[in-house]
Amino acid sequence: MNTMHRLMLIFVLLSLFTLLSCVSQRDTMVQQGYPLSYADGFDDGCHSGKKAGGSMFDQFKKDVRRFQADRQYAQGWSDGFRQCETEQEALERQIRMGMEQQRLYEEKKHNNWEEQRHLEREVMKGIDTRGLENLK
Repeated sequence: MNTMHRLMLIFVLLSLFTLLSCVSQRDTMVQQGYPLSYADGFDDGCHSGKKAGGSMFDQFKKDVRRFQADRQYAQGWSDGFRQCETEQEALERQIRMGMEQQRLYEEKKHNNWEEQRHLEREVMKGIDTRGLENLK
């Protein structure tokens, strides 16, 4: 498996982990004593924030009537949006950095190979290699 495939696999696994952790986040918050309304808002805001941060696996979610009428839902939605958008942007940034590091590694490897070929040609300059054709 080449490095690009490994990076894509890591990206998919991180995205799935993030998706699964957000799904159970509402229940965890309720168990921790957060009001149900706040937890609902946080969950919807989290999905929305991840979408805004670049997630391919989340959708924008917002109960507009509830947001306008329920202060706890609105606060939870805003908190979830900000937190999850920031986390998603950080994840996207890490993935881009990893891909750039891989590209630089591959470029360095190619440059080393080119340099080696160049040195081999330089060493062979002026040497009569016609007799080596019989070795085939």
